[in-house]
Amino acid sequence: MTGTSTSAADQCNNLALRKAARYLGATYDRALAPVGLRSTQFSILQRLGTLGEMTITSLADTIAMDRTTMASNLKPLAREGLVTVETSATDRRARIASITPEGRARLKAAIPLWKAVQGRFEEKFGSDEAAGLRRSLRAVLDTGFQPWAE
Repeated sequence: MTGTSTSAADQCNNLALRKAARYLGATYDRALAPVGLRSTQFSILQRLGTLGEMTITSLADTIAMDRTTMASNLKPLAREGLVTVETSATDRRARIASITPEGRARLKAAIPLWKAVQGRFEEKFGSDEAAGLRRSLRAVLDTGFQPWAE
């Protein structure tokens, strides 16, 4: 048999995306470590800081995460006093997440670290390529799959 064969792993979109996500996630985690945040926690605080209080389900939707995982990610943030999670006054079944003043302060301290790592990535990868990557990744979310549908 001649030629090169390409394995399923070499062609797997999911594997390629997860490898890149782990690589970048670890890079951002390391950059944010001095303020005691991981990249997912930064994203949660950033969304709450920008959008205001939200149900856990809505918050999960804004960062493409299932509700159960979001609830788990909020627990350490709540323990540290960076967010509150309380039952909705209008719908007892819903839980509302809010950023606290301490969370805003931590987010403010994290933003320069995030900007620095973001800038280093764009310098190494290329600004145009990074913008194209973000466009492509947003398009992935529009493919019509419903990974968390019940």
